[in-house]
Amino acid sequence: MEHLGVRLQCPCCQADLIGFDCFSCQFHLQNISGILNALPPERADHYARFIEEYEGIRAAEGRGNENESFYLSLPYVDISGRNRKQWRIRARSYDYLIEHVLKPNLPAEGGQILDIGAGNCWMSFRLALAGYHPIALDLLTNDSDGLGAAEHYRGYLSKLFPRFRAELAHLPFQNEQFDAIIFNASFHYAENYETALYEALRCVKAGGMVVISDTPCYAREESGKQMVAERQADFLHRYGTASDSIKSLEYLTDERLRTLEERMSIRWITYSPWYGFKWSMRPLVAKLRHRREPSRFRIYVAQKEPR
Repeated sequence: MEHLGVRLQCPCCQADLIGFDCFSCQFHLQNISGILNALPPERADHYARFIEEYEGIRAAEGRGNENESFYLSLPYVDISGRNRKQWRIRARSYDYLIEHVLKPNLPAEGGQILDIGAGNCWMSFRLALAGYHPIALDLLTNDSDGLGAAEHYRGYLSKLFPRFRAELAHLPFQNEQFDAIIFNASFHYAENYETALYEALRCVKAGGMVVISDTPCYAREESGKQMVAERQADFLHRYGTASDSIKSLEYLTDERLRTLEERMSIRWITYSPWYGFKWSMRPLVAKLRHRREPSRFRIYVAQKEPR
C-alpha cells in the first residue's frame, strides 16, 4: 500500500497483497484500531499462551504506565523507577546505534527502518523524531506495553508510523524494501534464528543492513543455558509460570553467530557500546565469585550484498 510506504505480502502464501487482500489464499489483513494484523489465526493460536503469560509478567514488572510522560521519556528516563537499569542499557545502545550505525550508513534524508520487537514503540518514535521512516512490528498490541501504546506519540509527530502485528518468521512485506531492519531486543525470541534472519535479509534492500541490538550473548553455550534455567525458575517462583510455552532460543553465543555467518553467507560487524565501568567489570567480578559469565550486549550488523 502506497500510503504505508511499503508493499505488502501475504504471511500465509507469500503472494503479493492487493490492498489488504490476498486473492491467492483469501487472507485479509485487518486494520484493528490502527494496527494491521498480519498474524493468521493458526499462528495467533500458536502464540496465545505465550502472549498471555508474557503480558502478565510484563505488567507485574511495571512495563506500562498511565502517565503519557512515561512513554515520551523513554529510553532515557524511566519515571516509574521500576526498570531503570534496563532502560539505561537501552538508552546507551540506542544512542550508539544512531551515531555509529545508522547515521554513517543510511540515506541523508533518512531511511525506511523496520523496528522488529517494537513493544510500546519507543524506538520507532525516536527514529521518527530523528528523521527516519520507521515501521513498528510486534506480537503485542495492548495499550500499555504493546503497539497500542504508540497512541501516546501521535500528538508529537506529523504522522504516526505504521504498526503491524506479525511474527519474525513470516514478515508481511515484499522483498527488498527497508534500508535497515532492527531486531530491537527481540532476536532472542525467535524459535529459529536462520528463519528470522532469512526473512529480515529478504525484506532489506540490497546494500541495506540487518541489526541485532540488545540480545544477550555469551562466550559459552553452558552460560546461556544456565541463564535460561535461572530466569525460568525465578519466573515460576514470582509469577507462577516459567514462560516457556514457545521454544525461543533466548540468547546468542559466539558459536551461534559464526554458524549464522556460514549458513547465511553474511559477515557480522560487531559494535561494543560503552555501558560504564561497573558494567565492564562484570566478567571479572563473576569470575572472582565463581559465578557464570554475565551476558554481553553488543550490536551485530550484517549488510546485504549490493547488486
